[in-house]
Amino acid sequence: MKAEKIRNLTEEEMQHQERDLADQLFKLKFQLNMGQTESLKKIRGLRKDIARVKTILGERRRAAATEKRS
Repeated sequence: MKAEKIRNLTEEEMQHQERDLADQLFKLKFQLNMGQTESLKKIRGLRKDIARVKTILGERRRAAATEKRS
């Protein structure tokens, strides 16, 4: 998922997206440990997508906090 696409989402949609990605990651890790898949590329991609969502959420929260101070 591209950062531009994430930036166009609302905060609630981003939180929902983060939960969905975390759930997918959990399922893939479980499958990997059970020997059902060898999808390391997909796991890496999901981890990066989660990090992007968290980063953009953090940026928005910090921007909102600085606006409140001003």
